[in-house]
Amino acid sequence: MISIEDFKKIDLVVGKILSAEKVPETDKLLKLSVDLGPSLAPVAEGEEKKNDIRQIVSGIALYFPDCSQLVGKKCMFVSNLEPRTIKGLESQGMILAVSTSDDKFSLLEPNESIPEGTRAK
Repeated sequence: MISIEDFKKIDLVVGKILSAEKVPETDKLLKLSVDLGPSLAPVAEGEEKKNDIRQIVSGIALYFPDCSQLVGKKCMFVSNLEPRTIKGLESQGMILAVSTSDDKFSLLEPNESIPEGTRAK
């Protein structure tokens, strides 16, 4: 069990997949480019606020033989995990999905009307 305070530390955010490609020499890995909406980082005066674009490496390739079908999808992501290097690629978050022992699989996808950058409460 974790406390509600521990749970509140997890930043769950809607992101839009901008690109998806198979990681060479792997069966399960995809490299995703994800738009997590407006960056929360402070901007200097006079600078324009930019969107938070992240690279996320995920082991979901077996469920998406044509990974281009992921492009444009809005999904839920954990955005505040420490970066991790997987097969030489830095992963800067985690896509949320569910699967069953009999190979049923689903990404966690918000309603299409929810914009990128929206945080779960």
